[in-house]
Amino acid sequence: MATIYLVRHGQASFGKENYDKLSPTGWQQGRVLGRWLEGKVEPAAVFGGNLERHRETVEAIAAGFGAEFPDMQVVPGFNEFDHTTVVARYRPEWTDRAVMARDLKAFPKPARAFQEAFVQAVRRWASGEFDHDYEETWPDFKARVLAAFEEMIEFADGGDVLVATSGGPISVIAQYLLGLDDGKALGLNEVIANTSVSRVLYSGARRSLAVFNNYSHLEADDPALVTFR
Repeated sequence: MATIYLVRHGQASFGKENYDKLSPTGWQQGRVLGRWLEGKVEPAAVFGGNLERHRETVEAIAAGFGAEFPDMQVVPGFNEFDHTTVVARYRPEWTDRAVMARDLKAFPKPARAFQEAFVQAVRRWASGEFDHDYEETWPDFKARVLAAFEEMIEFADGGDVLVATSGGPISVIAQYLLGLDDGKALGLNEVIANTSVSRVLYSGARRSLAVFNNYSHLEADDPALVTFR
């Protein structure tokens, strides 16, 4: 059976003007993963969404990999959902970044406060009760990700591949393979670490989730590199 390595992007730039760029920690996470993959994995192809953090994650992995590493082929279906809109529909006042920054600074741990709000915003989006508020609904998002997943498998033609993507698509693929309900899928999304690796085995029509959210490469190098946002 061939293997699909689903990699969540490195830590992005939370609180910065351009969130989509990797933070210095994100770059280091990618290089550590590249060193860990070298000698273990020889992907025939590499895929990713068209987000900057996906592309930069592959660049960081390639830098650590050392050996020749395939160029990333862009598949927009692997993009994350529009988290900015999802949060804004839950907290409309946060469309003003200054207001959001002010509100979060009132908490002892702003990043944790944002994470708690983010979880509630995603659950509102996925509930189905407010679909009219979103250009891409939760069912639309799942259908888009799974279509990209199957198209990628067809293109891979039985070879090992690596996919740089985000927590949302990884949780949707895990949900599909394990037959989970939406609540459990959203719970998975909350715990996927940056540059963690989930492995899907496939052969013909068979697909099996073999490993989920492995970030032992970070723990072995420096536990401080383990991040979830």
